[in-house]
Order: sequence, then structure tokens, then C-alpha cells
Amino acid sequence: MDSPKLVLASTSPRRKELLSLLGLPFEVMPADINEDVLPGEAPTEYVMRLARGKAQVIAERLDGVAAVVIAADTTVVHEGEIIGKPVDAADAERILRMLRGRTHQVYSGLCLWDTAAGRQVTDLALSQVPMRNYSDSEMSAYIASGQPLDKAGAYGIQNTSFHPVENFAGCFANVAGLPLCHLLRNWRRWGLPLAVDLPAACQQHLNYDCPVSHLVLQWEH
Repeated sequence: MDSPKLVLASTSPRRKELLSLLGLPFEVMPADINEDVLPGEAPTEYVMRLARGKAQVIAERLDGVAAVVIAADTTVVHEGEIIGKPVDAADAERILRMLRGRTHQVYSGLCLWDTAAGRQVTDLALSQVPMRNYSDSEMSAYIASGQPLDKAGAYGIQNTSFHPVENFAGCFANVAGLPLCHLLRNWRRWGLPLAVDLPAACQQHLNYDCPVSHLVLQWEH
């Protein structure tokens, strides 16, 4: 079986970087949907709705072109509250102070939409994220760099200079925005070919010895 045409419903540099680990060509098409949280919406419902909505928008835009659309939505949750991207530097400081020295959750909704077969599948990833007790000066320097402003929770787990997370033992790719083993298990369920050892490629790329990839892949069937 040939690999299908792939479309990533996101312009996120981190998602593009992670998806490239599949070793397959893909196109990027932003979905640009409304990402407001609905009243009373739980974090799981929120990320799954947005992932599915992004995939559907792109599938409809393709208008009969055979492709597999991959869409994801990732959010930070602190004490049950969805924490989006900061609106400005002051908001980034508020969020980083709130998360400092505490453990929060990161949820990712994932949707694969096969336009040729008329099928779709959704999945959910959850990681517990312990933040280190970074200093005010470290936090201020990080905010001044501008890097927190385009990230949910105002931080990037992959940032090596600020390194906000410590003692992490979950799916690193999930917190970065695209849970690759969740993607892989659904890819395999559909019988799609992949020549790359994706868990190994992910761990090598992120320089992270993942303790959960085998647990995620246990639920392939």
C-alpha cells in the first residue's frame, strides 16, 4: 500500500517539526477556526472538538482530493481551568507565576480524517507536567525574549535555556503539541504504511528517553 497524501491542519512550527519525523512529505493548511472555550466545556471536550473541527475544515476545503488530514489541539489545564496563550507579557507573567513549582495537565486532542475512505478517528493524550521553581529573573528574561506569547501556558517544554519543566515522565511530544505515539497507533489501525520507527525517531529528536511510548502503543487494537 502506498502512503497517502498528508495534510497538516496547522502552521505550528512545533507540529511541523514533529510530523516531519514520519519521514513522509506533507502539506500545511491552516484551519483558522474559532478556538473560544464554550460555556461549561471540559478540557477533554474542548481539545477534541477543536481537533475534529480543524480536520473537518481542511477535509471540506480539499473537496474530493484523496488525503489524510492530521489535526491537533493542545491546551494547558491548571486546577481544572483551561489556560490558553497569553495576551501580552503581563499575562505571560501571571500564568508562569501561577504554574511555578506546581504540577498541571496538558491535554491534546488528535484527529485523523481520511477524505478518500470517508473515515475519521479521534484520540486524546494527557500528560502531568511538573514545573520547576524558576526564579523571577529567569522568568523575566524568558518573557522578554517573546517566546511565551505564542504558546498555551506561556511556555515551551523544549526550551533549553529556560527549561521550565523538571522530573517529567510523560509524552514529551504531547506537551510540544503533537502526541506522535497516539498518531502512530491510529495510523496502524488504518493499516497505513510507515517505514520509520517513529517512537525511536521521536526520542532521538527530542533527546528524551520516553517511559510511556510502549504503554500508549499497547492500546493499538
